[in-house]
Amino acid sequence: MSGSFRFSSSLSPVHSRGFPKLRFFNPRIVVPNPVPLLKPMKTAHSRVVLPGNVKVAASELPVTSGKPAAVAESGGLQVDLVTEADLKANGFRSTRRTKIVCTIGPRTCEFEEIEALAVGGMNVARVNMCHGTREWHRDVIRRVRQLNEEKGFAVAIMMDTEGSEIHMDDLNGAESAKAEDGEIWTFTVRAFDPSACPERTITVNYDGFAEDVKVGDELLVDGGMVRFVVTEKIGPDVICQCTDPGLLLPRANLTFWRNGSLVQERNAMLPTISSKDWLDIDFGIAEGVDFIAVSFVKSAEVIKTLKSYITARSPGSQIAVIAKIESIDSLKNLEEIIKASDGAMVARGDLGAQIPIEQVPSVQEKVVQLCRMLNKPVIVASQLLESMIEYPIPTRAEVADVSEAVGQQADALMLSSESAMGQYPEKALAVLRSVSLRIEKWRREEKRLDATDPSNVSSCTPPSISEEICNTASQMANKLKADAIFVYTKNGQTASLLSRNRPDCPIFAFTPSTSIRRSLNLQWGLIPFRLDFSDDVESKLNRTFSLLKARGMINPGDLIIVVSDVLQSIQAIKVP
Repeated sequence: MSGSFRFSSSLSPVHSRGFPKLRFFNPRIVVPNPVPLLKPMKTAHSRVVLPGNVKVAASELPVTSGKPAAVAESGGLQVDLVTEADLKANGFRSTRRTKIVCTIGPRTCEFEEIEALAVGGMNVARVNMCHGTREWHRDVIRRVRQLNEEKGFAVAIMMDTEGSEIHMDDLNGAESAKAEDGEIWTFTVRAFDPSACPERTITVNYDGFAEDVKVGDELLVDGGMVRFVVTEKIGPDVICQCTDPGLLLPRANLTFWRNGSLVQERNAMLPTISSKDWLDIDFGIAEGVDFIAVSFVKSAEVIKTLKSYITARSPGSQIAVIAKIESIDSLKNLEEIIKASDGAMVARGDLGAQIPIEQVPSVQEKVVQLCRMLNKPVIVASQLLESMIEYPIPTRAEVADVSEAVGQQADALMLSSESAMGQYPEKALAVLRSVSLRIEKWRREEKRLDATDPSNVSSCTPPSISEEICNTASQMANKLKADAIFVYTKNGQTASLLSRNRPDCPIFAFTPSTSIRRSLNLQWGLIPFRLDFSDDVESKLNRTFSLLKARGMINPGDLIIVVSDVLQSIQAIKVP
């Protein structure tokens, strides 16, 4: 191919055995013809204007023609029309790098509502096993699958286990209950028939609750959203007075504090994965979810046990295990847990109930950085836009919080109650999308590119050929101001390594596997396509260019860095 330069590498078994001893891999690059730099592409300005209706700039909105988004498939290439239209209208630089996870709940469980979230930018749909029945969740999962099949999306499904920490009951089916200042409430281990439950009485799931709590202890609901003080114990009943009023939500987490310290001895005796969780995990395996998020992980052994169980129950399964970092125990074993997992979630709500709240920001940053070093996707979750459960606009502090997470280059942000039961789920999603786009664009405009050297980012993992190729490709893309990186991957690993380097341009990840395509939708900067391809580099490149040019998704003269995990090669080529 004229006007291109390429390098490729292959090692014999003898060389391969010695390679892990090397820290750096310096490929030999031959440049037959210098590649001219392209003119910078125009980018539209983003903004957040949220009085009344959420408004965003044209570059931030998925472009549709008023018709339902449909699958774009020709010659084996599959991409949803929302992504296609966005690239056509706004170009490579307009694409959002930070992914969005939306929790599906009563407000967003119908097919049309799920489709609206997908069109609005949802990359992963989360089902929370703390709420609802398995039959209800099965219907949601199948609607997401139907959406993917009929409309060409690659929305992944994450199942979040309940965990075995102490929590309240489901409030006898009520959506919420309000606790006022000074009110007396009873927390008990007794179970009541809904029609016979006394007023202001809540059942707790832990049988030893009344024995462990002492008069004078503080009881925190949902990380401190409501606070009580224990005034009396009568048999199985714990009588409490509300000191910080607020809204009680079904199955909210409970922690109790004594003399300013968290009482965690009893929680330490509870299993990380309860008997109900194992049944839910069986359900998730049977339904073919893409991710299983494990609550209140205490050690790496729990993750290893679960991954072995998934392999035994479903050989060849692509289900990834996400460790939720939300307890003191998980912080004590943080690196080991993340190494054992396939990704992590910073669950700031429950985490803030177990550590001083002023430590949460630094812990978040630490987890985000460590996950990137270990090449594991990381989700920042909990209370990102909490006010939008009730109000159509966020607080400025919430926007700043979201901006910080985007600036830290977390892989994904997550909506919880905002999308599950909030009054404005689509507006909350629009805020995350808008803020993400604006902060990412600002970083590029201000040349606030990631200053971390790829070799330093990868220093926590054993050296490999693929890693060094991806490091080199990312540096080339930034220096040459490439329009995009194309990666052909059969297992997703090479695309993940490229994502870890956070290059300035988007990464088009082509894979023949539908499940790998969905799993890549959680990782920063990746735009996943399903494409059947051969090992012939020339053939698949020409075919890819032809298919994308036919749709107007790339143009002649665009500079593309091409990486393949099949031949472990790099090419830099201008689209003919």
